[in-house]
Amino acid sequence: MNRLTALSLAAATLGLAAPLIAEDAPAPAARPVFDADGTVHVPAFDLPPSPFLSPEALAAQKMRARMPGGAPRNDIPVEMMRKGLAAMLSPQIAGMQKQYPVDIVEETVAGIPVRTITPKGKAWDQKRVLINVHGGGFSMCWESCSLLESIPIASVGGYKVVSVNYRMGPEAKHPAALEDTTAVYKELLKRYKPSQIGLYGCSAGGAISAEMGSWLPAHGLPQPAGLGIFGAGGVRFLAGDSAYISGNVSGSFPPPPKDGVPKSDMTRGYFDGADMSDTIISPALYPEVMAKFPPTLIITGTRAPDMSPAIVTNSALIKAHVPSTLIVGEGMAHCYIYQPGLPEARDAHQAIVDFFRANLK
Repeated sequence: MNRLTALSLAAATLGLAAPLIAEDAPAPAARPVFDADGTVHVPAFDLPPSPFLSPEALAAQKMRARMPGGAPRNDIPVEMMRKGLAAMLSPQIAGMQKQYPVDIVEETVAGIPVRTITPKGKAWDQKRVLINVHGGGFSMCWESCSLLESIPIASVGGYKVVSVNYRMGPEAKHPAALEDTTAVYKELLKRYKPSQIGLYGCSAGGAISAEMGSWLPAHGLPQPAGLGIFGAGGVRFLAGDSAYISGNVSGSFPPPPKDGVPKSDMTRGYFDGADMSDTIISPALYPEVMAKFPPTLIITGTRAPDMSPAIVTNSALIKAHVPSTLIVGEGMAHCYIYQPGLPEARDAHQAIVDFFRANLK
């Protein structure tokens, strides 16, 4: 074997060059091409469903073939979007309530509208409480996402869940959601110890949960016993590898342009004028901030745009010696916990309950 052949074989073994092939072998698949700045041009490829999906998840993925495509629309008036989303998700809410019977009470806490969700027909934990901050791009989905996130946890865990109807864009701007969630938290501190309170959310609510981990100590308030950051991370959304990967294999959110700045603002101005890399919005960038976090549970999926923020946040917590658990649902997309018909979602619901049981005293 001459030196050139040996080097070629070694490079192929390391994935650095095309392997030597016989002259009659089929043409090799196209390989990624790297630019000098590190950008990689990925050739088109087919991504089959994961062999590890549950039959239910596989069936749901097959249904996508009959669903319309297209990027999220931000040119529709927000009130119309809110009503349309609530109507679209109402059958899912009804199915979830049938599967997980709960009592729902609309009320106010510290002047903030909330929903209090408790299990129907069975005893529930009187000494502990969970706060939910719902998803919806900081601009919608109070009507639905608050219930999709709260109902299964209240029912499975036997908890009282207080879901916060925080101010959203375009009517309000950051830090309005933090101020409203903090007002509810401070009121609950009059009846519960910090060690008896957990806080969690998905998507925008997951981002707010991460922000609260930085906001509370910055304002002289104790941390809750545990944080749940689902469908998000402690850095800005649609950042990192997963934003591009998910945008091309899931389609829930289009991939951002090369400069990383989305062309449309799903938050409808909620973060206008804010520094997206500051200690509140992106706490995972600051080790001294993460060191003050309570135990944290992070949930994402391999096809979710939030996987990179979730990974970065989990790594930052580990470096800060804060207990952190990262669950990555195989083949799962953004906020898959919204789909109780999937075994993967039910497993996540149980993991959330187990996390709070382990950390709330």
